Amino acid sequence: MSALFEFCLRMGDNTLVLGHRVSEWCGHAPVLEEDIALANTALDLIGQTQLWLGLAAEVQGEGKSADDLAFLRDAWDFRNALLCELPNGDFGQTLMRQYLFDEWHCMMLNALRSSTEKRVSDIADKAIKEASYHLERSRDTVIGLGDGTTESHARMQAALDYLYPYVGELFVADGHDEAATKAGIAPDLASLRDGYDAALSATMAAAMLTIPDDKFAHKGGRTGRMHTEHLGHMLTQMQWLQRAYPGASW
Repeated sequence: MSALFEFCLRMGDNTLVLGHRVSEWCGHAPVLEEDIALANTALDLIGQTQLWLGLAAEVQGEGKSADDLAFLRDAWDFRNALLCELPNGDFGQTLMRQYLFDEWHCMMLNALRSSTEKRVSDIADKAIKEASYHLERSRDTVIGLGDGTTESHARMQAALDYLYPYVGELFVADGHDEAATKAGIAPDLASLRDGYDAALSATMAAAMLTIPDDKFAHKGGRTGRMHTEHLGHMLTQMQWLQRAYPGASW
């Protein structure tokens, strides 16, 4: 497959899988305001998925749609970062996962605005507005909970300790990533790491949280795209309707 197709899958799968995870809070968030905010975040991410997977389907040239790529692939065909598929956990873990992704997502989208592939830069121009809001909200919430009560601080530190090892994968390129960079489609992933680390350090200092001394994550060790059992369970729910009733439409 082309470097553009693979890149669009990776971007689209990140937002699809995380968007579905966040949507699981609908009707279950701790307060009404957060319930609505999380639902809106999920909708934004799914909307971005339509753009990325729509372009992937176009590039693939097999007459498929974004829905086909979302609902008719098996778990091993998904290209999302493992961070995106991890369980929600408590509210603190969900927001910490969102922040860790949002910080990377905004840096990636800003870099993609200079992509040599106009269709990619156009998507980035649209998505960065929503992603910037997501980042502002998740950062403020992480800081508020981290520098809050004894219990909220402990929960946020536990969330950071659990999630931080998965950050490294976001910055380690494989052959497909290198091809996208060589073609001018996407930035060198490693080039985003210093800016990410600086932003993360500033946020965690404000939140009174300690970044784990995890050499694997700090060096950007790739956790790989060997998905956990969590993705399989999630896809069972997400893809049930299309698989039970192939071709169904409203």
